Formats: sequence, structure tokens, C-alpha cells
Amino acid sequence: MSDPHLLLRGERLALALTTAEHLAEYHRWETDPATMLGYGTQVPVSWETRAAGYEAQARNDQRTAFEVVRLDDGAPVGTTVLRVDPAVRTAEFFMILAPEARGHGFAAEAAVLTLDWGLHLAALRMVWLKVLEPNARAIRAYERAGFRPAGRLRQAGWWRGESCDELLMDVVRADFPGPSRIPA
Repeated sequence: MSDPHLLLRGERLALALTTAEHLAEYHRWETDPATMLGYGTQVPVSWETRAAGYEAQARNDQRTAFEVVRLDDGAPVGTTVLRVDPAVRTAEFFMILAPEARGHGFAAEAAVLTLDWGLHLAALRMVWLKVLEPNARAIRAYERAGFRPAGRLRQAGWWRGESCDELLMDVVRADFPGPSRIPA
């Protein structure tokens, strides 16, 4: 396994470039039942579909994907994505953590690093996300990273066989804690 190409360092984590070399790990994380529950999906994606999707996503210049790696050993523990709308300089945020990486405070740090990149380097005006209302752990992590409540989509999600609300959260540069970790 090659060393990750680190882009931005935090306390315990760093953002790196995603790599096809780790696609099997990404697929494992995405098809984990707890991940699927958190995203409200009901059916796992096949390996063939995911591999083809990775190639298409890698060519999409409006989708910035990062691998989240531990600084102590360089191991990948998740991915984050900013899906940019260039017309208005905003982006939707997505994150997946490896099942074994959950519960260690990595979600908030990974989100902070991605927001730092998006708001300071990519010059986005706002980053937003959707989260299922019953997903309290994710909501707390997003709040620690600087996201604030922005709205509600009633009965738009699915959690444990029941419909639920999706919450909208956002962060603008004025709300984002600094200073930037991007080296000058």
C-alpha cells in the first residue's frame, strides 16, 4: 500500500487524495448496515456498480473527494465529499467513516478539515448537508464541526423501517471556527 498524499493535517487526522487502491475499503464502509441506516438507504450497491461509479466520480470536476487518514499510521478511516455548485459557490457535504473508526471523535475533526478546505481554499460561500433526524450522533458531530440547523424536510428520510424528517444544516465562512490549518 502506498503512502497517502496528505493535503491538510489536523490534530489526529488528515485529508488525503482518494485512491482506487482503497476502493474495496470504501465499498466495505458504504455497505456496512450502520452506514446504510445513517444514509437511509435500503439496498447495498454491488462491487461492480461501485467500481464503475468511482471512475465516473473521479472525472467529475464538481465533486471534490477526500480520504480521511489517521496521522499516526496513515490508515484510511473514512471519506468526505464536497459536491460543489459552481454557479453559487456552495457545496453539499457527505461523510462516511469506517465502522471501526466510529465513536472516536473522528467525524467532527474530518468535517472541520473538509470545511477548512472548502471555505478557505475552495472559496465556497456555504457548505450544507442533510442528516436524518434520528441520527443524533451524526448531528452532534456536525454541530461540533460548526454546522448549524438550517431547515427540515418533513418525512423525507427512512430510519429503521419508518419515515422520518431530514434535517438541513449549513455553515458559512463567518460561522466557521478558525484559524485555517492551510499553510500559508
